Amino acid sequence: MATNKSFMDKNLIAFSILIFVMILLVPTKKTVAATAQELDVSVEVALEHFRDGIVGGKEFLDNAQGVLVFPNIVKVGFGLGGEYGEGAMIVGGETVEYYSISSGSIGFQVGAQSKRLILVFMEQDTLNKFRDSLGWDFGVDGSAAFLNMGSGGTIDTTNLTTTIIGVVYDVKGLMVNGSLKSSKFTKIIK
Repeated sequence: MATNKSFMDKNLIAFSILIFVMILLVPTKKTVAATAQELDVSVEVALEHFRDGIVGGKEFLDNAQGVLVFPNIVKVGFGLGGEYGEGAMIVGGETVEYYSISSGSIGFQVGAQSKRLILVFMEQDTLNKFRDSLGWDFGVDGSAAFLNMGSGGTIDTTNLTTTIIGVVYDVKGLMVNGSLKSSKFTKIIK
């Protein structure tokens, strides 16, 4: 009986720590409602980090028709889960629009995570379809090849033939059963 109580106490402590970490990573009004200027600065820092930290990153971005950058997406889940982030579409080196990414899920999942995401549009037609849509759902309106990049990762642009390539990098935290398959992209006004 004492061993069972000790096991339950350890699980309660672990669960409490997990909830505390998840609360810390939930976006606050300040991080979600960034001004256009604050978001532009965050996007530029994320792009710099990508160009400098991923071998071939600069060349990869130079070949793009457009780049949608989310400098911070926060995902939290414990049975029910959700993620949210805000980003900017860069075309010809200029910010042309702002977007949010969001998703919700139910099922086996636990943890909290933040990450950066860059969607690279390799063809003008695909970029135009994305920008002209009122809202874009992965798996419904289109798909992309996703790459997970660790520190010092490498991108070989000669082997990538998909029209939209998503790169997830700078992942912090731990999330079991994370996915972007049901993510929704929506234009926002900044």
